[in-house]
Amino acid sequence: MTYQGFGRVTKGVGGLFTVRVFDGDSRLHAEPYIPAPLDGKTVVARGRGNLHRKGALLVGDLVAISYDDGSFSYSDGTLLPAPDGAGISIDRVCDRSCALIRPPMANLDVLFVTLAAASPDPVLETVDKLISIAEFNRIEPVIVMTKSDLAPDCAKELELLYRRAGFCAFRTGIDPTVGEQELKAYIDTRLDGKIAAFSGASGVGKSTLLNRLFPALHLETGDISHRIERGKNTTRHVELYPLSASPDCGFLADTPGFTMLDFERFDFFEKEDLPLTFREFIPLIGSCRYTKCTHTKEQGCAIVEAVKSGAIAPSRHQSFVSLFEVLKKKTKW
Repeated sequence: MTYQGFGRVTKGVGGLFTVRVFDGDSRLHAEPYIPAPLDGKTVVARGRGNLHRKGALLVGDLVAISYDDGSFSYSDGTLLPAPDGAGISIDRVCDRSCALIRPPMANLDVLFVTLAAASPDPVLETVDKLISIAEFNRIEPVIVMTKSDLAPDCAKELELLYRRAGFCAFRTGIDPTVGEQELKAYIDTRLDGKIAAFSGASGVGKSTLLNRLFPALHLETGDISHRIERGKNTTRHVELYPLSASPDCGFLADTPGFTMLDFERFDFFEKEDLPLTFREFIPLIGSCRYTKCTHTKEQGCAIVEAVKSGAIAPSRHQSFVSLFEVLKKKTKW
């Protein structure tokens, strides 16, 4: 007999995908709901047809699966899915709310943009690139400063900078008593039914922070190279971790670290879209002297004037100008 089901991809390695299959208690199952043996189970599956292609399936995808009686067995009355995914296939990917190339995920709701106050020193242009990508994809960026106790003045300054720009921002430290309760409370109260990812440069302490917030994750961590002050990439793939046993619980992901984002290689968006990805710019768009203002240096630009007056942080405008110059050179195919 052939069965069908729906679920969420929580991991993908070497062409095998882990899928958490929805059951009748989930609000995400197909309508009308038809019970099937693997409902509520976590299974391994392979993509069918074009879904074999690299990048066709992403962690976070909602997918339709099919399988037969040979895809599971019973042991002492307990149903066990085939451990190698035999007979279980992913037939279709449901519509995505968003899809990112880096980190490679789909249907993200919240992106925790993680940076260290020191060791390695924060590179705000890289942070702002990631925020900009999240904003364009309508993903809520939340700013998390780690290692705040190494450079408390810098951490406080960064927190104020991003809060003034309109973001939630948290400071955490090497000492687990620094700021973690506030961040944990945000996760506990705001992520129900949502997918969130922690992303940031290698070595900022994403995995260490997640292990302290959620000890059951047991994520691998690495040391900082004292020569180059960069971390070794300990996270090799993206994986979603359920926050509870609830059918529609929230998920957290630890993602591979990065040191740069290449806007010319990765086709995120065009320069015309860029101003709308800086949320503190939005109220001023349309108030400039010139209709085709680039908001980089023109006389009479409302955004440039806001930077001069201190209403917009110079570092944010600096990041905007840098991204604008890159996107301006991007070839349209």
